[in-house]
Amino acid sequence: MTFTCTMLGRMPVALKIGAVSLGCNKNLVDTESALGLLRDRGYQFTPDPAQADVLLVNTCGFIESAREESINTILEMAEYKKTGRCRVLAVTGCLAQRYEQDLLREIPEIDLLLGVNQYATLGDRLDQALKGDRVHSCADNFSYFEQDRVLTTPFYSAYTRIGEGCSNRCTFCSIPLIRGPYRSRPEEAILGEIRALAARGVREHILVAQDTTRFGTDGGGHTRLPALMRQAAEIPGVDWLRVLYCYPDETNEELLDLLSDHPRICPYLDIPIQHIHSTILRRMHRLGTREDILRCVRGAKSRGLTVRTTLIVGFPGETEEQFQELLDFVAETEFDRLGAFTYSPEEGTPAARMPDQVPEEVKQERLDRLMTLQQGISLKRNQARVGTTEQVLVTDVNGEGFCLGRSAREAPEIDGEILFSPGKTRPEVGSFLPVRITRAEPYDLYGEAL
Repeated sequence: MTFTCTMLGRMPVALKIGAVSLGCNKNLVDTESALGLLRDRGYQFTPDPAQADVLLVNTCGFIESAREESINTILEMAEYKKTGRCRVLAVTGCLAQRYEQDLLREIPEIDLLLGVNQYATLGDRLDQALKGDRVHSCADNFSYFEQDRVLTTPFYSAYTRIGEGCSNRCTFCSIPLIRGPYRSRPEEAILGEIRALAARGVREHILVAQDTTRFGTDGGGHTRLPALMRQAAEIPGVDWLRVLYCYPDETNEELLDLLSDHPRICPYLDIPIQHIHSTILRRMHRLGTREDILRCVRGAKSRGLTVRTTLIVGFPGETEEQFQELLDFVAETEFDRLGAFTYSPEEGTPAARMPDQVPEEVKQERLDRLMTLQQGISLKRNQARVGTTEQVLVTDVNGEGFCLGRSAREAPEIDGEILFSPGKTRPEVGSFLPVRITRAEPYDLYGEAL
């Protein structure tokens, strides 16, 4: 995702700035906040990074494939120092936070390096870099950067982050090493941001964090996520409120009831369980037990919620029998949506030092079996929706006779879409309309507007 901007008023000559955001939607919120800060300093956005005097890459460092993408993007942007106008290459985010010295040493083209909580200093640091200094600042003070954002999502949909960091300490995960312990964002700041976004025309609001169900628990007690969601859903202009990244141990009956019953809260539970075998869950140091997972999933299914999960295959010590138990659980549960990854050893994590690492070819073979199983389940679950009528948010209007959209049961970017014929009228992007589902594929649905 690439954005560019032109700086006006602070320099004798206007400077163009481009930005590339990589990784998850939490990282995207960071990018949007950084762009908001630059806008407030006089920058304007244009679409051509090849003409940029400054290029900013907000990196991801979560797993090996994400790190490779970040490195490749940095090197790609560095080429503009030779072929374009780039004077400063700035690198921010998770990869910068974790590998500050390595990046400075290995990629001399980097002029400015900032960690995950240094965005407030971006403008001043950029001024230093433009004067010829090589600047880096990646010490995490565990703060939360509050800044009016420049939305890079479609105008009708936006993410709102409700917390930062993670204290779960799963043995495979590097997030606590990168972003520090979990801390909830102040409730009024969250609600204020949602009010401001709704006033700007955002209709779908998506709450995100490393673990959304941990909201409010850093002050003691259990999750305050349901209470937050009730208040957010009552804000004028909020048509859909969606929450991602719920964890089993704090997904309680109150939250499940709220997802099921509130007319403006999407009936959608995103619950990354990672595995189902008790031994693997203990080795992963997952806070939710097998019993917690069964309670949540069965409770969601009984309420008619769409359920999405994420799984890891090939975790150290995973036997064929343990993997088969996972397959059996997926076959029995029939998740509506399922994403899976092969285990990736992360430097500095306990799991990377565990014995009995599973060979790569075994991991891949297990992943293929799991995803083949899920493809059939996804098709079955989608076919069950044929003949129903869904309220659809229009995301694209194509001049060739069809439109794209999503129902409350499809999250943006990670789920499929609904392709439908618009009928006699041409709907507007960002509007809602009823669509009757007429055909299903494993990931996408087809229908006609009513």
